[in-house]
Amino acid sequence: MGRNYFHLHLVSDATGETLIAVSRAAAAQYQGVSSIEHIYPLVRSRAQLEKAITEIEASPGIVLFTLVDEELIERLEEACRETGSLCLSVLQPILNLFQSYLGTAATPRAGAQHMLNSDYFRRIDALNFTMMHDDGQLPENLEEADVILLGVSRTSKTPTAIYLANRGIKTANVPLVPGVPLPETLSRVKHPLVVGLLASPDRIVQIRQNRLLALKADTESPYVDRMFVAEEMAQARKLFSQNNWPTIDEILGLKNPVPTMVKLIPIKKKFFGSTAKITLPKIMSIPPQKSDFLKPRILSANKPPIKVKAYTQACVAPYCKLATSSFMLSWLTIKTTSIPRIP
Repeated sequence: MGRNYFHLHLVSDATGETLIAVSRAAAAQYQGVSSIEHIYPLVRSRAQLEKAITEIEASPGIVLFTLVDEELIERLEEACRETGSLCLSVLQPILNLFQSYLGTAATPRAGAQHMLNSDYFRRIDALNFTMMHDDGQLPENLEEADVILLGVSRTSKTPTAIYLANRGIKTANVPLVPGVPLPETLSRVKHPLVVGLLASPDRIVQIRQNRLLALKADTESPYVDRMFVAEEMAQARKLFSQNNWPTIDEILGLKNPVPTMVKLIPIKKKFFGSTAKITLPKIMSIPPQKSDFLKPRILSANKPPIKVKAYTQACVAPYCKLATSSFMLSWLTIKTTSIPRIP
């Protein structure tokens, strides 16, 4: 069965990232249909808009836009009516909802979310730190990290570190290599949250084999031997247990991460002043699933109390419906993000 295609025009006065994310999320819900994207970023003048309109007239379809200039919006909507193209302001329904709740109108600013503010520079600083401290580099600076990730080869240390850095969290990662001692500074760190990453030996072997094939390297080595990898994982678990480091076991299915319900059980809450002191749960359990490749696991989350900003109603979500890979990333951000308000 062949695929059907349609033209999708994305007109933005900023980078267009919002439009791309929304449109692709929507298009993914339709099987057998694909969009031909026409992206027009930084459209802030009549001349720039007319170039986009010329392409819309040549290939009518769906037009999504994020513009704040009323004159440009009117001209674009007029052109869409003339060509028979469906047109929608992606942010306007959300802005209307905000306005009705907040009781005040928005102040239109093109690309407002991309302003070079302190949060932006914090993320850039975190990214620079994370790249410089990837794969065990510069171990003498580990105390400056917010999070330190440990794990054997192919346990997603670097991708996880980059994910956290994009949220302003300085992350270092240290590989566990058989026969190679850990940096001495690791045993002396006080500020960073040290987390061990684990995965099943079968999964690690599969990833390593694919990597060796991509590199056209020898696939007959201890690096991809299941018994050798199982021993690596056993030693890693022993190390994490000895140091009382929290661990996250990445449970993956044959093809995709398996969605699970992860129950978080707060042990103690104590409020004082404007700060909430919350003890993280000691056990996070994933219930049994009817699947050949998923077994019940216990995720260790032992960690001394941490301080977080308190809201009027500060609490921990009793349930988080997350894919396990997303759970791994979300749990790590607890250290530097605020506890959400739950209705």
